[in-house]
Amino acid sequence: MQPEKAPWIDLDDKAVAIARALAMDAVQKVGNGHPGTAMSLAPVAYTLFQRVLRHDPNDPNWIGRDRFILSCGHSSLTLYIQLFFAGYGLTLADLKAFRTWGSLTPGHPEYGHTLGVEATTGPLGQGVANAVGMAMASRYERGLLDPDAAMGSSVFDHNIWVICSDGDLQEGVSSEASSLAGVQELGNLKVIYDDNRISIEGDTHFAFTEDVSKRYLSYGWHVIEVGAKEDGDVDRLAFEKAMDEALAITEKPTLIRLKSVIAWPAPKARNTAKSHGSALGAEEVAATKIELDLPAEDFYFPTEIQEHVRKVIERSARLRSEWQTEFSKWKSINPKKAALLERLTKRELPSNWSADLPTFSSDKEVSTRKASGDVINALAAKLPEILGGSADLAESNNTSIESGGSFLPSSSKMRGASPYGRIIHFGVREHAMGSILSGIALHGLARPFGGTFLVFSDYMRAAIRLAALMKLPVTFIWSHDSIGLGEDGPTHQPVEHIAALRGIPGLDVIRPADANEVVAAWTQIMKRDKCSGLLLSRQSLPVIDRSVYSSTAEVSRGAYALNDVGNPDVLIIATGSEVSIAIKASELLMQQGKKVRVISAPCLEWFREQDQEYRDSLMPKSVKARVSVEAGIAQGWHEFIGDAGVAISLEHYGASASASVLFREFGFTAEAVVKACLESMAKSSR
Repeated sequence: MQPEKAPWIDLDDKAVAIARALAMDAVQKVGNGHPGTAMSLAPVAYTLFQRVLRHDPNDPNWIGRDRFILSCGHSSLTLYIQLFFAGYGLTLADLKAFRTWGSLTPGHPEYGHTLGVEATTGPLGQGVANAVGMAMASRYERGLLDPDAAMGSSVFDHNIWVICSDGDLQEGVSSEASSLAGVQELGNLKVIYDDNRISIEGDTHFAFTEDVSKRYLSYGWHVIEVGAKEDGDVDRLAFEKAMDEALAITEKPTLIRLKSVIAWPAPKARNTAKSHGSALGAEEVAATKIELDLPAEDFYFPTEIQEHVRKVIERSARLRSEWQTEFSKWKSINPKKAALLERLTKRELPSNWSADLPTFSSDKEVSTRKASGDVINALAAKLPEILGGSADLAESNNTSIESGGSFLPSSSKMRGASPYGRIIHFGVREHAMGSILSGIALHGLARPFGGTFLVFSDYMRAAIRLAALMKLPVTFIWSHDSIGLGEDGPTHQPVEHIAALRGIPGLDVIRPADANEVVAAWTQIMKRDKCSGLLLSRQSLPVIDRSVYSSTAEVSRGAYALNDVGNPDVLIIATGSEVSIAIKASELLMQQGKKVRVISAPCLEWFREQDQEYRDSLMPKSVKARVSVEAGIAQGWHEFIGDAGVAISLEHYGASASASVLFREFGFTAEAVVKACLESMAKSSR
């Protein structure tokens, strides 16, 4: 069911000209921004929003809509002007307030801030990878809700459209994601590549001369090339024909390589690097408006154009009505699937979702990565919306869903392949994995996770930051969380990573002490439905005897006392594998008559959310003697241990040896903790 298109008329030409002028005026008014691409792409974005995209300005979250991502987020006016035209709530005043405090038109599009913005973009390449995630999510969700419908006939079939730039395709993350998109044969993914050959430093051929078309053909994409007209303007007719061709391609993703001239038709600024990221200047703006046959008036937007462009709402209403009729039929035929859709849309969990979560006996040591794998499978049995995988490390990360099937196209000959499988094989593509997970979450219904080693979180940090910025319910699983991974040595042993991840606002960094804390942590992750990172051990850890020490009931508070010690002489605060060391140290100290409170602190972000009364009761201000124990840099811990505190940390890289040897040699022993406690008590008594 493709959107109906009306004939192109003179009012459409005038609307495109006005879109170009509005881009110039908005940047000129604020004095900074990126006018050039928004000018040259005006006919592209206009054609997409007015004639091709299936969307509903009256319901931006309509599940039947196509998605659109402006990957080149610096050209945000390309999107804002079309949202304004289509009636998404933006006004002319919002365009005048471009890039200013409190406006709905910030410098780069922000998800959750401006209606119609499907993803926060700006860091180049991320939007392309997000779109791959959206396309994957749409297939998976179709499998949950309407798996037997013929391709193209389901109410859940829709397209993912992207506009990207030269810069997007230079970034490695787009290459990683595009390669995977080809493997996955994501036929509903349509990427428009604005090949204008200009970036901040000038001609992209200073650094980017490869044949992009051949590259994408080698990825397994369908490629369409559209040249510019003789005067440099976008060949709108050829472009729309290419879009129609792209819509007909359903067995592989499509790249439309579109030649354009940046800042067209500015007499002097066109095809210049200056027009990429600077206001054109009053003289050039005036000259360009003459070229466009428009009056000199700033933010010119006559009533006749407003009435014309808002007719897209009528088109959307017709498409929505047609879709609603089919959707109602689907609901009546599939009541159980309809109930599932309602639950997923509301982000609710079923009543029995946690009924079969595992519990672990203290009789046997268990690595927290193994415990996490057990929890994932218990959750997956109850929650069909869970899917995920690993950057080629599933066996090490314990991220496979038993009998979940491999998420692969129906044409795949790989063992266990299923177009609706739950195990995503990302390949060695950590950065793309992070961005794809965000795309899956942005699509709205699934709960994605993805794993790699903690040290490789560096490869995906930009994606993690954007997931946190967008407040997306993505769960990042990072195993091999310390020198405890052993013989692989310092290249694979994270040192600064825990602190670095804690520095990302909006990311819950969770490092469980034992297998049962893993269960409690996963429980909170599911309840909170926020951006989370789970840090897990390679090595087996003691399972804390909860008949002797506190239960995991207060894991949700982020930090809690493992032993009931009133008026303690010293606090030992530890995370992850180091908690068992802290417990041993407390036993040695208590033999010396010292009162020691051992605090497990799996998530400092959750702890900071607690009221002051709880925080003070757990870590009394009167107790100055404090020791933190974590196998990473001490950055951040002085907030909790104070001036008299001692941090047992790792301020250098590791080495290749067994975990037991490394912990002994680098001072992560019960004896070292005892020494630090005595030192802190001495300092606090001065």
